[in-house]
Amino acid sequence: MTGTVDFNEATAAMLERTYQTPDVLGQRARFHQLLGLKPGDRVLDVGVGPGLLAREMAETVGEQGKVCGIDQSEPMLDMTRKRCADLEQADFVQADACDLPYPDASFDAVVSTQVYEYVPDMERALTEAARVLEPGGRIQILDTDWDSTVWSTRNPQRMRKIMDAWDEHLYDPHLPTTLGPRLEQAGFRVCAREVIPLVNPTFQKNCYSYSISSAIRNFVKGRGGISDEEAQAWRREFLDLDEEGAYFFSLNRYIFAGIKR
Repeated sequence: MTGTVDFNEATAAMLERTYQTPDVLGQRARFHQLLGLKPGDRVLDVGVGPGLLAREMAETVGEQGKVCGIDQSEPMLDMTRKRCADLEQADFVQADACDLPYPDASFDAVVSTQVYEYVPDMERALTEAARVLEPGGRIQILDTDWDSTVWSTRNPQRMRKIMDAWDEHLYDPHLPTTLGPRLEQAGFRVCAREVIPLVNPTFQKNCYSYSISSAIRNFVKGRGGISDEEAQAWRREFLDLDEEGAYFFSLNRYIFAGIKR
């Protein structure tokens, strides 16, 4: 890919806001429910981000359990450490998904949300996840296929141009289409696949598409021949459509769960 998102302090703050919108809160609740953690479990969060899920998992596993998290972004880690500062069972370090700094069979569960799509060597990353899991341990992954986006527009050509440029922000914008076989090859038995749609019928500050459209606008400027004016007009259309009662957005997130053989 020709570009990636810089996960600096501004990006970390934007993601924290986005991850606390009602639609993403619902997504995280379902992810946590499906994982089925119990007190005493040891969990690794690959790409901990702003630490919202890590905090919830640490509270679930309790003082007898353990939640470890890695991230490559120090601003993300700073945010997570502050969020979990009162939880002795939580620990976070800077590390790479393809080189996990933990011994074999250290965890009962490995989770990753919206991270593996940024990893260029998924085979290595999944092999590492399997290595640090106990036999019978479980992995649970949530990622997006950006081809599932449905977004109202009166300019489909511009929409396609913008979304093609946005694909450059990560390594694999269609990871869910190949994730099942990759998990099997890494030594997991896939036991669950589930889709979580995010649906926004309005363009308001407390919805996912409001925040992500700002990130998209800022990223695509200067890419694929997209000018600042064109990127601004693309997002401004959503405000117009919302005023007319004609706005709609939907995006699918996919959960894959596996058990280490």
